[in-house]
Amino acid sequence: MAGLVRQWEQPKSRFGDLMVVGFVLMQCLDAVFTYVGVSIWGPAIEANPIISSAIGAAGVVGALGAAKGVAIGFGMLLHLRRVHSLVAVLTAIYFAVAILPWWCISRVVNISPIRRTTVSGWLS
Repeated sequence: MAGLVRQWEQPKSRFGDLMVVGFVLMQCLDAVFTYVGVSIWGPAIEANPIISSAIGAAGVVGALGAAKGVAIGFGMLLHLRRVHSLVAVLTAIYFAVAILPWWCISRVVNISPIRRTTVSGWLS
């Protein structure tokens, strides 16, 4: 019991706070890019078979909401346990294998998660 109490009383870590914010940002960006990709090309574009199956069962919003909620929950748990280096590694991996591919696809086919209706060329 003393180990748990001591764990919570450690000083705050600015690095840890930045990493968990980055992790949540990666999850949100992946949700937006996945939603746009599935809306345009259908569920077959999703490379993760678990998410693809969940989209078939619960719909895009339900599946992404549940998956991202679980991921963010586990990321917060790691943050609260002060495992900041693992959160940083997971954030970097997520950026490399989830955000960059979606970003590259969006650049190749010239789409954007935010529509360019009001100011042409604003996001280019």
